[in-house]
Amino acid sequence: MEVLSDDIQQAFRALSDPTRRQILLQLCKEELSITEVVEQFDLTRTAVRKHLTILEEGQLIVVIPKGKERISRLNPVGLKKTADWFGYFDQYWDNALSSLKNAVEANTPKNKR
Repeated sequence: MEVLSDDIQQAFRALSDPTRRQILLQLCKEELSITEVVEQFDLTRTAVRKHLTILEEGQLIVVIPKGKERISRLNPVGLKKTADWFGYFDQYWDNALSSLKNAVEANTPKNKR
């Protein structure tokens, strides 16, 4: 596997904060303006703007200007890059689970299989 690229590093930085993860969960349901995010969290508008900026830098959301507001929405492409990175490790789980299955079967009496 290659060294972590800058965009993946930024995505992990964005995901490292529980508030940003909660904001992402809200954005799974609907697109939100900064004002609507502020209403759902006990945060100042400045704090919400900072969280949204970090999520945008991590390419996990896109922000679209709409009149005087900025609407945030999930960025499926950025989320997929992160999911793909984690998916690389599935092979290790598959191998470990296969080894466990083989060990259990090897230690199970034949009449109980």
